[in-house]
Amino acid sequence: MISQKKLLHEVSGWLKVFEDGSTDRTWTGPSEVKFMVEPVQPHEEFINGVATRDVVVDKDSGLQLRIYLPEIKPRDEIKLPIILHFHGGGFCISRADWYMYYHMYTNLARSAKAIFVSVYLRLAPEHRLPAAIDDGWAALLWLQSLAQGDLYEPWLVDHADFNRVILLGDSTGGNIVHELAARAGKVDLNHMRLTGGILIHPGFVRSTRSRSELEQPESPMLTLDMVDKFLSLALPMGSSKDHPITCPMGSGAPDLDTLKLPPFLLCIAEMDMIVDTEIEYYEAMKKAEKDVELLISPGVAHSFYLNKIAIEMDPQTASQTEILISRITEFISKH
Repeated sequence: MISQKKLLHEVSGWLKVFEDGSTDRTWTGPSEVKFMVEPVQPHEEFINGVATRDVVVDKDSGLQLRIYLPEIKPRDEIKLPIILHFHGGGFCISRADWYMYYHMYTNLARSAKAIFVSVYLRLAPEHRLPAAIDDGWAALLWLQSLAQGDLYEPWLVDHADFNRVILLGDSTGGNIVHELAARAGKVDLNHMRLTGGILIHPGFVRSTRSRSELEQPESPMLTLDMVDKFLSLALPMGSSKDHPITCPMGSGAPDLDTLKLPPFLLCIAEMDMIVDTEIEYYEAMKKAEKDVELLISPGVAHSFYLNKIAIEMDPQTASQTEILISRITEFISKH
């Protein structure tokens, strides 16, 4: 007789955690959206103007990155900015090769004429925070090693401008952008310059429920169950949502006015369940006299731009996705 493993946690069709410490991230939600969470194989030939490849940057840890290279005209000698990307998923789910990211970031690589480098982050609860932050930092230091000539990766060495590195994060990836920008402000990134940060619907919350958490409808990309359980599994043991990684505008975090940060673009969605705490972050940044632009997408919810079905079926989602891509492209071209 086969004994069944005892289930400790289950999160909205995304994640199961068992008593023996094992996990199951098999998608159990609606089958019609399953394609968005399936991996896309890398292709070094250009498809629709973009080629992709996966590289291992740390053999000991196995840390991997996915590179998106937009097609460049043979005579075009211009160097392209580097966008270092961190995926969302509450620090507990998702991968850099998921279709939802591939669809979005091939579009952005074409639009912005930039090289996107997306990090395969370690996931909680197997790897609690700050593991994902450390992975992001390791990826940034790998770029620095390329800039210094200590390592070689042809797509980047041949085509990238290491004086134009911008951090970009979706959802909890936005939290990583803030953390890495703050860390980078304390060191000398020789031969490389961090020129900006883009936070898209960052996972900034606090222990007490915000009004938007209580009043906004749940969406396929974010439910209260996901907010609560993912963060309880991801934050260091004994920590609450007031931890600096999830509440950088709170009293438990370093004072924002003490941080050396590059210009930021903060993108939020009007119908996001966590929009109130994202606004609290924006207001705290402005009070600290930080350079931060704000884009509010009306009538849409958390991570709307990753939902290909909604983009194809809902004109509002489609138009707001176009505006989002346009504003991100504009920010990259300025910085």
